[in-house]
Amino acid sequence: MRVLVAYMSESGRTKKVAEAIFDEIRADKEMSEISQVDSLDGYDLCFIGFPIQAFGPAQAAKEFLEKHAAGRNIALFITHAVHEDSEALQEWLGACRAAAAGANLVGMFDCQGELAESVAEALKSLGDPQLAAWADERSQTIGQPDEQRLERARAFAREMTARFST
Repeated sequence: MRVLVAYMSESGRTKKVAEAIFDEIRADKEMSEISQVDSLDGYDLCFIGFPIQAFGPAQAAKEFLEKHAAGRNIALFITHAVHEDSEALQEWLGACRAAAAGANLVGMFDCQGELAESVAEALKSLGDPQLAAWADERSQTIGQPDEQRLERARAFAREMTARFST
């Protein structure tokens, strides 16, 4: 089995999740930034990771999925700045699923990451009370993903690769 872990990361938090997933894979594997991947040919399973931006997948990730994911076995891993039980999150994750609509979506993992200070300041400046409230919760995101979330990512990697290793 040949596996790819491809990711985009603005603050290094999604990369941290990518590394946790990559370290758990017991197969022929590669890891790369999405911007460096030209094709998904030759991979039996592709883990694709990115942050939520503007209430959905980061634009570069969306374009990557639309261009390359059709017919491929894809496991998404997504970071976001809200707690996993946030009401708004399910809609955002739905937009991520939609971006991978042409793929064989075999699984999806999400966890809280750290909201960058520059993004929090930008959210506050927009004049939207909900965005300002999320920005004010930045302190709760510092240090995320924590070890517990990274262990969940590792478990996700083991589960996904077990499906394809038989």
